[in-house]
Amino acid sequence: MLNITEPAAARVREMMQEEEDTNLMLRVGVKGGGCSGLSYGMGFDSVKEEEDDVLQISGLDVIVDKESAPILDGVVIDYKQNMMGGGFTIDNPNAIASCGCGSSFRTATKAGTPEDC
Repeated sequence: MLNITEPAAARVREMMQEEEDTNLMLRVGVKGGGCSGLSYGMGFDSVKEEEDDVLQISGLDVIVDKESAPILDGVVIDYKQNMMGGGFTIDNPNAIASCGCGSSFRTATKAGTPEDC
């Protein structure tokens, strides 16, 4: 199961409040891309597709498509704040390698189609 820490959930809620659409859900997924083969995607969506599951995580409605779900199993999404600003971090126990720039990863079962960083 996907995990979202309280700091990450709080930041997502803040970002949702800045949007005009009040029916937004957080969409988290994985797609092919990057030099290691897979990359994460996070954004807001108000539409649940047939191949999606909606999960309740840390008080948020989170959409995950069925293809991304096994790759995201055990993932922890956190939000870190520092002097340079803040950002989301993703810790994936399924990742066996990541590219040098940190924007993509590979699992034992899914490598995607590698592209240049």
